Amino acid sequence: MQITINRNMKRILAFLLAATMLLALAACGNNDEPSNTAGPEKSDASAENGTQTAGNKILVVYFSGSGNTKRVAEIIAEESSADTFEIVPAMPYTDDDLNWRDQSSRVNNEHNDTALQDVELVSTAVSGWEDYDTVFFGYPIWWREASWVVNRFVKDNNFDGKTVIPFCTSTSSPFGDSGKNLSEMAGSGNWTDGRRFTENANETDIRDWVKSLNLE
Repeated sequence: MQITINRNMKRILAFLLAATMLLALAACGNNDEPSNTAGPEKSDASAENGTQTAGNKILVVYFSGSGNTKRVAEIIAEESSADTFEIVPAMPYTDDDLNWRDQSSRVNNEHNDTALQDVELVSTAVSGWEDYDTVFFGYPIWWREASWVVNRFVKDNNFDGKTVIPFCTSTSSPFGDSGKNLSEMAGSGNWTDGRRFTENANETDIRDWVKSLNLE
């Protein structure tokens, strides 16, 4: 009887020893991966090889009366992987407001009375504005100038340290001095030569222009 008990005890002890060894091996296996993950290691290697760059953060700011400038802005944003910010009047313009052929329309009244050209906007504050390196700035041409709807945004923001690329849309009016005048109004930023697009601008032309700027 004593022998049977000893054999049973040996079997139990052998089982417990085997279980302990398995647990120890499992614990070792879990510690094979270092505490620092592979992410930082890859970043360090990229920086060392010169492939890691800070990047050029791009924003497309625009006001669009009838939708033409909005379309161009969205294509530019897609092509340049940029964020967008739409300048929105607190009192939106209706089709009747934009009818320049009607001498009593809103745009005509504002054109004839400069006191009405300080158009209130929903907001002029861009989240993370200081982080953007390049700003595309879009607007329609009204009476051979940038629409005055954009003026408050230009005056309210500091463009220091930013490259500003103006673009406009119009049926027939040229780009003219619109970009230069906005630059003087801003008083800051590096405003480059701009680009005019027709009201039905060709998408390929827009994308080719963005590519030609070599913004990466």
